[in-house]
Amino acid sequence: MATTSWNIDTTHTGIHFSVRHMVVAKVRGSFTKFGGTLTLDDANPSASAVSVSIEAASISTGVDQRDNHLRSPDFFDVEKFPAITFQSTKVEPSGKHLKVTGQLSIRGISREVVLEAEQLGIAKDPWGNTKAAFEAKTSINRSDFGLTWNQALEAGGVLVGEKIEIALEVQAAQAQGEKAA
Repeated sequence: MATTSWNIDTTHTGIHFSVRHMVVAKVRGSFTKFGGTLTLDDANPSASAVSVSIEAASISTGVDQRDNHLRSPDFFDVEKFPAITFQSTKVEPSGKHLKVTGQLSIRGISREVVLEAEQLGIAKDPWGNTKAAFEAKTSINRSDFGLTWNQALEAGGVLVGEKIEIALEVQAAQAQGEKAA
């Protein structure tokens, strides 16, 4: 298969996260505005690439007060840092999966992260468009990206955990004019 270009289908893609709250519970959320591209080469996965940009202000946990706090300078500081970005630097086969290494930038701080990804398949939709589906996951330490606000709990521990679990469900549409082999 030749190298093909794909655009993330934002209506069929989810960018989700979870973090421990008060040590014992989890808060889950997502980002609702984002875009990105993939370049895929099945014969040579190392020639593949991923680029994503997320509007930090689109964070949604289902609680307006919490979402507004997450947008504030205590966390994402969306006025100063409106975008969260990921740019792959390496794609490697790992059994049936892919290891996608890249630079994740949050609050102007970039760190290397590795996504454990799986290509779920390629299919035509009812309108003749070629779609590809993927799942990926990783975890990060929020302090590594300047997300350091916290509050000590009377019973011990802190209000917000350090480890953020990230899960992606991605559907991409093949760029117009390209054909999958």
